[in-house]
Amino acid sequence: MIEVERLTKRYGSVTAVDDISFHVDRGEILGFLGPNAAGKTTTLRMLTCFIPPSEGTARVSGYDIFHDSLEVRKRLGYLPENVPVYTDMYVAGYLDFVARVKGIGPRERTFAMNRAIGQCGLDNVRDRIIGTLSKGYRQRVGLAQALIGDPEVLMLDEPTTGLDPRQITEIRDLIKELGLGHTVILSTHILPEVSMICDRVVIINQGKLVALDSVQNLTRALTKSQMTQVNVKGDPGAIINALKKVPGVLAVDKKAGMELADGGNVYVVHSNIDAEVREDIARAIVHGGHGLHEMRPYTLSLEDIFLMLTNEPSKGRRQQR
Repeated sequence: MIEVERLTKRYGSVTAVDDISFHVDRGEILGFLGPNAAGKTTTLRMLTCFIPPSEGTARVSGYDIFHDSLEVRKRLGYLPENVPVYTDMYVAGYLDFVARVKGIGPRERTFAMNRAIGQCGLDNVRDRIIGTLSKGYRQRVGLAQALIGDPEVLMLDEPTTGLDPRQITEIRDLIKELGLGHTVILSTHILPEVSMICDRVVIINQGKLVALDSVQNLTRALTKSQMTQVNVKGDPGAIINALKKVPGVLAVDKKAGMELADGGNVYVVHSNIDAEVREDIARAIVHGGHGLHEMRPYTLSLEDIFLMLTNEPSKGRRQQR
């Protein structure tokens, strides 16, 4: 659906985007991450044909962003960080205007407008002036304009900036729903959103691509192991010794400050990437007379991965999944 090949953008002696390549499959929600000034917005502007690349190319639905820019624009909807709305217009009037700009004919225009209003939950405010709406509703209007014409691809740049927690949840749920029928690139600084919404993540730093994969696969690549969390009641020394004897286990960490209410403890078992050790771990715990209360995969949080790959000091926080 989207193919990016060696895309580069220079401004004089400054290289904002440096030779990045990735692809997005049809129906996928891709998280597009990076520190401030990493090149995220510049990349989105090139993909939406707002600015041309210095080198490389990209194709959206098979159309080249340089040679077939009009065809590309017909197939995507773009929500920039600053929502492009006219605050003195009514919601319905603004969306009708957007439909006209997009070249949608009179017969289809009303249907397209009503569909976007329904998708974004704007029925109750369609006759309100945009400037009187809350920021959350204005974000919804911005999403609605991106959806006009039912584009195959949506590119959303910081869609929840400045929203309160309830509004963030509403927009996040809406994006997840939109992902069922569209290919979505989501650029945001709110990493938990990406973990909950996106299938894979792209991370860029100083204009260069540093990661492209799922959070689970990135965890394995960065730690060179797979990790399993076990919650066990019993003598910690005996438990650790028993787990270390399991074939394929590389190390066992007892998590400080994570004692369980019943007196048990939390352990993270590191094992070879290709080893399937969960049954052996459970057997070693039970045969040793210890109480196995829970076992689950253990991954780095997206925040940890982000900090590791962008050379920022990690605070060591991890997240169980």
